[in-house]
Amino acid sequence: MTEVAENRLDAALRRMIVVTLLGGIMGVLDGSMAALAVDTLASRFHASLAAIGWVSTGYLLALTITIPVGAWAADRFGARRLWLTGLIVFFLGSVGSGLAWNVEALIFFRLVQGVGAGIVDPLMLTLLARAAGPARMGRVMGLMGIVGSTGPIAGPIIGGLILSNLSWRWMFLVNVPIVIVAFALAVRVLPKDRSARGAVPSRPDVVGVALIGPGVAAGVLALSQTAQRGTFASWQAWLPLVVAAVLLGIYAVHALRPRRTPPLIDLRLFARPSFGASVVAAALLGLVTFGSIFAIPLYYQQVRGHGAFESGLLLAPFGFGSALVMPLAGRLSDRLGSRRLALLGASLALIAALGITQFDASTPQWLTAIVAFVLGTGTGTAGAPVIGSVYRTLPPELVPQGSSVLYMLNQLGASIGIALVALIVQTADSTEVGFQHAYVGIACAAVVLIGAASLIPGRSAPQPVVPEQAPEAVPVGGSVEHA
Repeated sequence: MTEVAENRLDAALRRMIVVTLLGGIMGVLDGSMAALAVDTLASRFHASLAAIGWVSTGYLLALTITIPVGAWAADRFGARRLWLTGLIVFFLGSVGSGLAWNVEALIFFRLVQGVGAGIVDPLMLTLLARAAGPARMGRVMGLMGIVGSTGPIAGPIIGGLILSNLSWRWMFLVNVPIVIVAFALAVRVLPKDRSARGAVPSRPDVVGVALIGPGVAAGVLALSQTAQRGTFASWQAWLPLVVAAVLLGIYAVHALRPRRTPPLIDLRLFARPSFGASVVAAALLGLVTFGSIFAIPLYYQQVRGHGAFESGLLLAPFGFGSALVMPLAGRLSDRLGSRRLALLGASLALIAALGITQFDASTPQWLTAIVAFVLGTGTGTAGAPVIGSVYRTLPPELVPQGSSVLYMLNQLGASIGIALVALIVQTADSTEVGFQHAYVGIACAAVVLIGAASLIPGRSAPQPVVPEQAPEAVPVGGSVEHA
């Protein structure tokens, strides 16, 4: 490729990164802001905390159910059309949530928001993966990881500022101008979809839609209920877990038998050892990251006695460490391969997690900030290489399915991390002991992450061959056509 073509590619890719990250950041911020407003919303609507909990739980479930259909829809209708549709749906949900007149209306519009986020979030990975190609995947995932690592931390800070100075409605209405700008830029920047007549079934795997979306959502609900109640023993936790196991078991049988219509998610993807190791590592990263995002503010509030907003600020070193190293780790993984960097990051996360197990009420606050920074540096160092390795193991036509699997397992890992911390803390003799034991669990997850990272592709791993061309010429919807 000539230097002029290379510069053209990089400039076009940068524009796509900006546009897609602008569209994708809203869901990340919105989920964490809404969680901060539970007490405020319960007071404004004169509702129970259990009812208000569905403002967040309903959003997460709608998002989870929508994700599996996205892979088929991206190929059937085109990634650009689907992206614009997702932004419109999220816009409608944001306006409705901001104008909600009672708790039932708020929950309904949060469900609409969740559908929009379920379309946009995994599609962001698909768009960037197809535009970047394997050679640039690390650096692109590194930049994208800044959103993933800082969003859950910036959300409580922004939400705290809004709740302190404005009406709660602005937590949702703040999305409106962002969506409008993201939509206008996407219309101009994203390449037009190419026709794929005959290449994609006109109807999705209906049985798969009926099984896998509700199955994963039931699993997430079980973990959410476990986190709320502090035990797996309540029927609200174990019943959805049983439902999840049954639905996903039936789906596995359904997906593996021969049929005319391809399965919604082809489980044979996991027959690729490098892909399986990469998505398992991504799930474990979700567990370590979101378990920490939940646990560290809890430590500052219940062990150190800080307020919610102050605790959100004290979580910042964790997010800053991750955001600082992710772009560099992504670029280095393009040169050195994913395995070594993922192992380095997982090892740093393990060391930091073991250090946090020693935190108590008298630990110097400067030390807690440094260790949290090291933990964020570890997850950030591993994050971009792990996510990038998923796409290096897949040919272009399997990228949408890979994105769906990656995003679902990452969400599942995040839910397990939150439930794990909540369960351990609530069943311990004291919050301080519970926090320390929770980080023993997170450290164990980091050990398993090291094992998974050792199996992901290194520099010498074979990569799918894609044409080196500017993103404007790379099809992001329909079938993949080589120039």
